[in-house]
Amino acid sequence: MRCLDQKRFDEIGALFTDDAVAAYSGGKYEYHGRDEIVGFLKRTMSAETFLSTHRVHQPEIDIVGPSRATGTWAMDDVVVETAWQITIRGSAFYEDEYEKADDGRWRINRTGYKRTYEEIQPRGEVAGLRLTASWWATDGRSELEA
Repeated sequence: MRCLDQKRFDEIGALFTDDAVAAYSGGKYEYHGRDEIVGFLKRTMSAETFLSTHRVHQPEIDIVGPSRATGTWAMDDVVVETAWQITIRGSAFYEDEYEKADDGRWRINRTGYKRTYEEIQPRGEVAGLRLTASWWATDGRSELEA
């Protein structure tokens, strides 16, 4: 998820098989093939005003064959979209399928999540709330004085 939050889309693409399938938000958004998946992520998350943090934890990995595995991950995310002045928070469970390639590397062949919850909050409604650092706008440096 680090590559997603840092907008390293080429590195994200290398994680998928050519024929991977992604079904996000309970299947509401479904994409077929590495290029289509990465295209969706770029289109929706590449703006410097789209600040995100995704945390995956509690992995349950099962080896189901010499070159196949499945995984379930809990995920929590926060998105701050400064252009729209909103914050989105939520959690979900990812269900993944992995394939081991001839080069010995494991890649994602199928991924997707179903939300346990998602909420949105207008940032202007929170008194005193202001963004004091951004990887892009401030090069990750806080504007707060120590």
